[in-house]
Amino acid sequence: MDSIGYHKKYKGKIGTELKSPINDKSDLSLAYTPGVASVSLELSKDPKKASLLSLKSNTIAVLSDGSAVLGLGNIGPYGAIPVMEGKAALFKKFGGVDAFPICVNSQDNEEIIKLAKNIAPVFGGINLEDIEAPRCFEIERRLIKELDIPVMHDDQHGTAVVVLSALINAVKVTNKDKSVKIVINGAGAAGTAVCDLLLEYGFKNIVICDSKGAISKKRSDLNIEKGRLTKITNKNSEVGDIHQIIKNKDVFIGVSKGNLIDKSDVANMNSNAIIFAMANPTPEIMPDEAKKGGAKIVASGRSDFNNQINNVLAFPGIFRGALDNKVKKITNKMLIQAAINLSKLVKVPTPEKIIANPFEKGVVKAVSSAVK
Repeated sequence: MDSIGYHKKYKGKIGTELKSPINDKSDLSLAYTPGVASVSLELSKDPKKASLLSLKSNTIAVLSDGSAVLGLGNIGPYGAIPVMEGKAALFKKFGGVDAFPICVNSQDNEEIIKLAKNIAPVFGGINLEDIEAPRCFEIERRLIKELDIPVMHDDQHGTAVVVLSALINAVKVTNKDKSVKIVINGAGAAGTAVCDLLLEYGFKNIVICDSKGAISKKRSDLNIEKGRLTKITNKNSEVGDIHQIIKNKDVFIGVSKGNLIDKSDVANMNSNAIIFAMANPTPEIMPDEAKKGGAKIVASGRSDFNNQINNVLAFPGIFRGALDNKVKKITNKMLIQAAINLSKLVKVPTPEKIIANPFEKGVVKAVSSAVK
C-alpha cells in the first residue's frame, strides 16, 4: 500500500475520543446540560481554571499556513493538512498530547497572529509548523510575547534540539570538542535556529551559508535575520559558495536541498568529518557517497539510514513538559538541557549510533524533564 492508499483507507490519521463516560442520563447531565452550565460560569469568572476543567490542559494547536511544507515549498493550506495531521498523530503517539491541525488560508502575518490569539483559549500551547522564513521568526516572536501559553516553531527549535543532541555525541566519537569548525548550509528557519542553539551551547566556529554562499558582513543583500547572523558567525569573514566554505571544516550541517555536495567536498574537509545531511527526501549527499569521501559520521533525516535526525525526538517531549509544568515560555536553556538529556540516552555512541530513535524507551521523559 502506498501513502495515497493509506490515507484513503483511514481518511486521515486522527479523530476524537471520549475521556469521560457518557453512558446514561446521569452522565449526560454532568457532561452537558444542565450540569455543564456551572463549569461554564466558573470559567467565565476565572479563565485560569480552564486547564483544570477543560481539554486545554492537554491540547496543542498545530498551526501552519502551508508556505514551507516539508521540501515541497509553498503548497498552501490543503497541502499542509496531511502533514499537520501527521504531526498531531505523533504528538499523541509519542507524548500522549492531544493535538489538532489548524491549516490557515492566509499567508499574512497579522491575520495568522490574530487567528492564533483568538483560538488560544482552548489550547494549552501552539506548535507552529511549516511557515516560511523570515516570516516565521516574526510570527513566533509576536505570539510568544502576546500569549500566556507556550509557542514554538518546531521547524526551528525541534530541529535545533535534535541536531545539538546528535552533535554532542558525534564530537565524542571523533575525539573533537566545541572548537570544531562548522558549516551550516541553509539559512532559513531550521538553519538559523540550529546556529543559534549551537552557539549558545558553546560551539563558536560557525559559518552559515544560503543559496548565494557564505553569510558575511561583506554582503549587501541580506535581510534583517541574516544581518543578525553576520554579528555572531563567520568571525573570519569567509566568502564563497558551499564548495569553498566546506574546505577544512570538521562538521557539515545541511538543511537545504538534495545532492548539493559530493565526495570530493567531503574529502576537502578535516579528517574524521561529521556530516549531517538533512534535506528530505534526498539528502545533500547520500551516506555511502559521504563515507567514500572520508566522513567518519553521517546522519540524515531519513529513517532508512543510520542516525536519523528526526524532530519527533523533541517536540512531543517539549510540549509534554510544558503542559505538565504549566510553562508559559520555552527557553533556550530548556532546549539545551533537552538536547543534553537526549544525547545521554545513547550510552556508548558509535559512528552508526549517535542519536536515539523515537521508539526507544525514555525519549519523551528525557526531553520533558528539561522543560520545567
